[in-house]
Amino acid sequence: MSADTAADAEEGFLAGLTRAEQGVLAFVAALLAALGIGLVTGGLGPTYVLYLIGLVGMYVLLSFGLNAQWGYTGLINFSVAAFFGLGAYGTAILTADNSPIAGGLSPVLGLFVGLALAALLAVIIGIPTLRLRADYLAIASLGLAEVVRLIVLNEREYTNGSAGLRGIPGFFEGWPLLSTFPQAMPGLRIEIVPGSPIVLQQPFYQALLNVGLVFVFVGVTFLLLRRVHRSPWGRVLRTIRGDEDLAEALGKNTYAFKMQSFVLGSVIMALAGVFYAHLNLFVSPGDFEPINTFYVWIAVILGGSGSNRGAMFGGFVVIAIREGTRFLNGIDFIAFDIGPLRLLAVGLIIILVMRFRPEGVLPPQRELIWPSALDEADVPGPEEAQRPHATEGGDAS
Repeated sequence: MSADTAADAEEGFLAGLTRAEQGVLAFVAALLAALGIGLVTGGLGPTYVLYLIGLVGMYVLLSFGLNAQWGYTGLINFSVAAFFGLGAYGTAILTADNSPIAGGLSPVLGLFVGLALAALLAVIIGIPTLRLRADYLAIASLGLAEVVRLIVLNEREYTNGSAGLRGIPGFFEGWPLLSTFPQAMPGLRIEIVPGSPIVLQQPFYQALLNVGLVFVFVGVTFLLLRRVHRSPWGRVLRTIRGDEDLAEALGKNTYAFKMQSFVLGSVIMALAGVFYAHLNLFVSPGDFEPINTFYVWIAVILGGSGSNRGAMFGGFVVIAIREGTRFLNGIDFIAFDIGPLRLLAVGLIIILVMRFRPEGVLPPQRELIWPSALDEADVPGPEEAQRPHATEGGDAS
């Protein structure tokens, strides 16, 4: 492909995006550029940059899970941290060195145990609440994360209590080739900016494996949710969210559909917890803090309820706020601690979004249309759609 052809393709791609999509793309590019600048100037280590990318993927998975419940079906779940923690502890109890129960088992086995625990808890919570209106699920889930946290904190003979579980292996421990990949790779020293070398050693390659893992988790989950969102099953969920009485009048078993959606979302949240355990190599009851649930709700509302692309964008925003405020504290002319103001920043962002984009930055409308249907219908692009239409027998006004 020639340079002119590539430039034309890039220009055509950008022209096909809405203004909001272009803004989101610019935000993500700016965030990645900031990480790149910090990397080449020595302000950020390469392993830490990959760790941040892994955290973005973790929040994207959490947002996907909440989106499947709230965005698709209208189920209000205030216990995202509980399902996240079950996934993390499910795998940590089986694989961590100081686990009081097991330890040393395969992370793949831990993955399935973490997901199974989340699915079981979702069914236990869903049975008494999903036959009622969504308000009751909100009430039931409001304190669930705290209940789970207190159980983990006090059942020391099973969870190690406040000491947490440490010595969790990487996810690919015991796998052929991948388990020895970090040790087999040679150390590298790259110097782009004189005096600020980038040193790639074993922890970098271990972090690279983690990033690859979360990319796989996010990619598979995104394709799955996109498929089901456009399917007849997804249409029933949207009908339930819009008017549950109408769905029942059409003969749909709304209880069964809501249970399926609730379990699906909870399992995806637990998947994020499993990844976090093998990324951080340590879990503790502090991982159940309600602030994590708050961040995920922010990501979904900001991106657009029901929008998987919006959930991905929300993950970037959450990490930009959560981790960006840490770096602001290092700026000399700022004489006060920025960290406590991050919740204020989140509140301001929510107010601005609700004021100017109440449906979210990336609403789900375009996700619900098959690309082939757009081609067959010859739907105009965003720019053409924004042009004023010509009146019959007269000029455009």
